[in-house]
Amino acid sequence: MADRVTVIGWDGSPLTSAARSALSAATLVAGAAHHLALPEVPPTAERIRLGSLGLAARRIAGHRGTAVVFADGDPGFFGVVRTLRAPEHGLEVEVVPAVSSVAAAFARAGMPWDDAQVVVAHPRTLRRAVNVCRAHPKVAVLTSPGAGPAELALLLDGVHRTFVVCEELGTDREQVSVLTSDKAADHSWRDPNVVIVIGGAGQAQTADPGWLLGQSAAHSAERGWARPQTGAGEGESALLHAAQLARLGPRPGDLVWDIGTGSGGVAVDAAALGAAVIAVDADPGARERVTTAARRRGVQLQFVAGRAPHVLENLPEPDVVRVGGGGAEVVAAVADRRPERIVSHASTRDEAEAIGRALTEHGYDVECALLQAVGLDPRTWAEQDRSVVFLLAAQRPVAR
Repeated sequence: MADRVTVIGWDGSPLTSAARSALSAATLVAGAAHHLALPEVPPTAERIRLGSLGLAARRIAGHRGTAVVFADGDPGFFGVVRTLRAPEHGLEVEVVPAVSSVAAAFARAGMPWDDAQVVVAHPRTLRRAVNVCRAHPKVAVLTSPGAGPAELALLLDGVHRTFVVCEELGTDREQVSVLTSDKAADHSWRDPNVVIVIGGAGQAQTADPGWLLGQSAAHSAERGWARPQTGAGEGESALLHAAQLARLGPRPGDLVWDIGTGSGGVAVDAAALGAAVIAVDADPGARERVTTAARRRGVQLQFVAGRAPHVLENLPEPDVVRVGGGGAEVVAAVADRRPERIVSHASTRDEAEAIGRALTEHGYDVECALLQAVGLDPRTWAEQDRSVVFLLAAQRPVAR
């Protein structure tokens, strides 16, 4: 095992005395090509070009001597420190920090970032990173080869954003470019880079910065969810919406389809829970209702006008779907896209059985419950309204 491991953050600034001291004693140095080319790296030290962090960590763990690992920006912020400290490697590290790439990118853009979301995009997580960009007005994306600005732009098709692309921060080849997302796919970008993605409703700067990193004051303006909404369809009570949201479980990184969105109550609540949302409805008045509700809540979502199932063909792949109208035909079309969860409802048993059969035939595990809600006037305890509806929730079986 290495006698000593020092992780040095590098942001292009001259190395500190602590970093130079650790380097002078190093018998092994790991880092990117521009790190290994620094004049302070001892010529006699073994050099490892960082590719697979896990492989590098195993080599460092087996090294007898003193190791130094370079990382761009702050190595404790989505960096190598987590990998090196993993139990399987058994490494204790000392860290010499630097300004994080995210902080440097926002500094170059002259923007505050306490209200920004920060995500890491790898080829396997790219779609989830894009969904965060759909859902939030300010996102910093730490990219990787195969999951860079061009790939982000392609998956954001139909959603307008502004990109601030910061290439090779801290080097003499540093470049900052500002362009719209529809133009980003036409460029070749140099790694490493950080992309600041800006746009959508709620992007205006407010005097109140809030108190929680990544959250603006608008997100705490209203407490609770599944509140009564005007324009809800027949049988669609606030309590039904609450049950549907509980079964969907929307979360950051998810893309939610809300088909037959009606008042937009479920769509807006799902967005408030951090998910990206596409609300679908054929009613000409639905767009105004939904966008007004989203603006009032301080969240953003995408509205698609049209009738399911045909309008669904060109939508990006969903994670969870609420089917608020269309019956078994729409449910079957949704199931063909294989989302993780689907919820729907029916006003009659025959309709519920048809929906349940469509879901079962597509391989989903289905549960059904008969929900009855009776609204009471607390002054007289007289019945005000009554709702009886079948709730169907389907889960795609986990592959084994």
